[in-house]
Amino acid sequence: MKVAVLGSGLMGKEAARDLVHSPGVEKVGLADIDEARANQVCQSLGSPKIQGYKVNAGNQKELAKFIRQYDVVINALFYSFNEIVAKTAIREGVHSVDLGGHIGHITDKVLELDEEAKAAGVTVIPDLGVAPGMINILSGYGASKLDKLDSIRLFVGGIPVRPEPPLEYNHVFSMEGLLDHYSDPSMIIREGRLQEVESLTETENIYFERFGPLEAFHTSGGTSTLLKSYPSIDTLEYKTIRYPGHAKKMKLLVDLNLTGADKVVEVDGVKVKTRDVLLKSIDPILQLKEKDDAVLLRVIVGGEAEGARRTYQYEMITYKDRTTNVTAMARATANTISVVAQMIGAGHIAKRGVCPPEQIVAGHIYIDEMKKRGVVINEHIDG
Repeated sequence: MKVAVLGSGLMGKEAARDLVHSPGVEKVGLADIDEARANQVCQSLGSPKIQGYKVNAGNQKELAKFIRQYDVVINALFYSFNEIVAKTAIREGVHSVDLGGHIGHITDKVLELDEEAKAAGVTVIPDLGVAPGMINILSGYGASKLDKLDSIRLFVGGIPVRPEPPLEYNHVFSMEGLLDHYSDPSMIIREGRLQEVESLTETENIYFERFGPLEAFHTSGGTSTLLKSYPSIDTLEYKTIRYPGHAKKMKLLVDLNLTGADKVVEVDGVKVKTRDVLLKSIDPILQLKEKDDAVLLRVIVGGEAEGARRTYQYEMITYKDRTTNVTAMARATANTISVVAQMIGAGHIAKRGVCPPEQIVAGHIYIDEMKKRGVVINEHIDG
C-alpha cells in the first residue's frame, strides 16, 4: 500500500518511521509546508520507501494533487486542518485518518461527511491518538464482549517519570491544546444522563505499578465520539492522570482567567491575551527536553455477559524509547494512527463512510499490532 503523511512534526515523523518499517507499505510520502523539514525527516529515517514533498494543506488543489497518489492519508497536522483534509480525501477517493481534536467540534464536522465518504467508497476515521483514539478502540472492544453495556471509565495521562516543581508536569503535546482541555467543560454521562462538569474537578486517587500515588480528574474532549456511540449507557467518564496536587494548581490558573483562549486584558493601552502571557511564561519551564516520560492508560468497561456481571479492564504503561529517543506519547499516538491506517490499506477494515474508532477498529488486531511495536496493552477480566 501507499501511504501519505501530512506533517513532519513529532507525530508525523514517528508515524512515518513505523510505516517505512512495515512490510505491507511500499511507498510513503511525507508532506510539509516546509520541504526542507520534510526532507530532513526522510533522511533521518534512512529508507528508500520515503520521499519528502512541499504541500500547503490549506490549499485544497495542492493538497488534492498530492494525496491522490496514495491509498491512505495520515493527517498528523493541527486539528484545524482535519475537515479540509477529510473533504479533500473523500473527493479524491483516498481513505484518511486523523489525530482528532474535539475542541471547536472539529470531529463532529468530519463525522458529518459520512454519506459523502460512503458514496466515494472510502473510509475516514477521526480521533486516532491516545485519548481520544486508543481509549475508543479499547472501549469498543470491551463493549463488543458484553451482552449489555453499563459503564465505561477512562483514565489516561502523559507524565514525566521524575516530576519536578512547580507543576510536576512536562508537556508531551501542544500546551495550547492542554489549556483547552483544562479550561473547557467536560461532557460525561452519569446515571444515564448527559451532563456537563467543570474540568479539573472530582479528583480521585489512582495507582499504577512502579508509580506512587497519582490523581485523576475531569478534562474536556476525552469522551469524544463515545458519547454518541453509547448514548444509553449509565456511566461514561474520562479523567486525566497527573501527580498529586497538579489539578489544584491548574484550577487556580483557570479561576484567575489565565488559561482561556478568549480572555483579553489591556496593559498600557495594548490588548493582550492572558493565555499568550501564561504560555510564554510556563512553556520553557514545562518542556520535556531529554527527560523520560510515560503514558499511563486504564479503560474499564462494565456490564453483563451470559447473565452475570462482567468487567473488562485494559491497562497500558509505555515509556520513552531511549534507543531512538522517541517519547512515550509519540510511541503510543503515532503507532496507533499508523496501525489503523495500515488496517484500512490491508483490507482489515472494509466498512466505508466516516466512523469513530470504537465502531470500526477490531480490538484484537489492534492490540496484537501495538504489541509488535513494544506498546503492550493488557486485558483483565473480572466476573
